[in-house]
Amino acid sequence: MSAATSPFPDSATASRRAARPRRSFFRSETFCGLLFITPALIGFTFFYLLPTIRAFYIGLTNWSLLRAPKWVGFDNYIRLFQDEKFWKSIWITFLYVLYNIPIQTVLGLFIAVLLKRLTGSVFIRSVMLMPFLISNVIAAMIWFYMFDPILGFVNVILKALGFETHAFFSDPNLALPTIAFINIWRHMGYTALLFYTGMQSIPEDIYEAARIDGSSEWRSFLSITLPLLRPTLLFVLVTSVIGSFQIFDTIAVTTQGGPGTATRTVLWYIYQEAFVSMRMGYASAMSTVLFLGLVIVTLVQMRVLRSGESDLG
Repeated sequence: MSAATSPFPDSATASRRAARPRRSFFRSETFCGLLFITPALIGFTFFYLLPTIRAFYIGLTNWSLLRAPKWVGFDNYIRLFQDEKFWKSIWITFLYVLYNIPIQTVLGLFIAVLLKRLTGSVFIRSVMLMPFLISNVIAAMIWFYMFDPILGFVNVILKALGFETHAFFSDPNLALPTIAFINIWRHMGYTALLFYTGMQSIPEDIYEAARIDGSSEWRSFLSITLPLLRPTLLFVLVTSVIGSFQIFDTIAVTTQGGPGTATRTVLWYIYQEAFVSMRMGYASAMSTVLFLGLVIVTLVQMRVLRSGESDLG
């Protein structure tokens, strides 16, 4: 039997066939996607994943930053769950989330509806995004001086209108809401643009059909806009809640946890334990518990808002 009609391929043909799948993989969309995410994956590994693993290890030690870590097992976690200061800082953080998230979300949604109904001007959208482009530290410094009890612009206006002046950052009842106000002001426009982008993706045919059936504007908003904005709403809530639990820079610039403990959130308490009291092991244990808590809160949000489903199917 000749080589041309042989049922067994020669070695050259076999090697070409083996090389073909490899070449097709390197030309596939999967390889292209992996190539593009590789820099982000490397950054995530070295700046997030490995520090997280090391923080968990440090949480099992007694380390003051000045001497070698001493293994203590789960003693830091046992102490943490008996620490009243830690649970009070969790409660203060939770109050901050309650001040911040509902108002920021509702105002952002309201502004997005106004943008869609009244104007789509790029200039207006750019102006709305400007506070978000300012760093938290700069925004906090601006409002710290504007809320100054003597020379601050806000108190000058209040006095001109006949109201009493307030030491916003020195009042235990006003300090935390004031910090929440600063962050609402900074993120409100960004949240509105996220909702506005989500509304742009909703087909107008759905609204036309609702109008033909006699649906009012409010009914269409509740039955069409809100359900179809669920993916955007999920993104806004998850990122906002995580960011709110990590509030630090505004407090560092304005109140530094005061007056008293009125604004001592969990992240500020972690900072104090790590770099003021020099208990890095205990601070790392609190960081690990905070991380696990945020994971649970995120999973609950995704479950409640049905992140894996779509109303546009």
